[in-house]
Amino acid sequence: MTFADRYRRLASYAGADSDPGDPGQVLAMPVVLRIEKNEPPERASLLAAAATAVAQLCLDPRTDPTPDPDAAGGDPTGEDRRAGTQPGPWAQALDDWCDARIRKIARRARGAQWDAAGEVDGVTAEVGGARARAIVPGPVGAVDKRIARLQIGGTDVPGELEGADGRGDGAVSLWVNPDLEMTTGKLAAQVGHGSMLAVKLMTLDAARDWYDRGCPCRVRQTDAVRWQALLYAEASQGSVAVRDAGFTEIAPGSVTVIATL
Repeated sequence: MTFADRYRRLASYAGADSDPGDPGQVLAMPVVLRIEKNEPPERASLLAAAATAVAQLCLDPRTDPTPDPDAAGGDPTGEDRRAGTQPGPWAQALDDWCDARIRKIARRARGAQWDAAGEVDGVTAEVGGARARAIVPGPVGAVDKRIARLQIGGTDVPGELEGADGRGDGAVSLWVNPDLEMTTGKLAAQVGHGSMLAVKLMTLDAARDWYDRGCPCRVRQTDAVRWQALLYAEASQGSVAVRDAGFTEIAPGSVTVIATL
């Protein structure tokens, strides 16, 4: 494997400033939320599952980029690079997506729809009985029919987010802006952004350990005082903020989620 390359892809993520001229060529990662009608999942668990699935997909060996022999640092022993030189089957999709804006689109699935979504390339995570599947990103105009038919609306589920940070268990904490109203689907995309950007806060060894433990995440609510402290911490690389492009629900540039270790 070339975990060091997968790590660098996220740790150095910058993204693009603009979208392609053809709307159908805009790149996005679908995030499928399993929401059964009679037994909907608990909100915090579903959001944590979405964040975990995104991180697991971004660090999956099938996304291995072609190793760059001139890349500095990150893999001092050379162990990863000696393991292979061929890119993974999802490498180009992740490379292209990470060169664009990190756009995600959450969709709802239940029953046979969820089973069909499981046949599309991606990674499923389960947290507290809630399940979400991150799908390999691609052009929005060419989404697999099994995903395209899923509804984007109707993703709200019951439950409250806890406020305790729970540090010490090795999970990434994803703090939600207390001043924004977001649907569960919108927030699922935002915490997915946060979980992949959280790798910027990790060393290579820490990221490898986090991945080996399943990329655990927790989604937490915060108050105005703590939110300001989290924003200030970004300057010293103690946190990383998700700033939304403003295409749906909220104003452009809004900070939606802040990730901490």
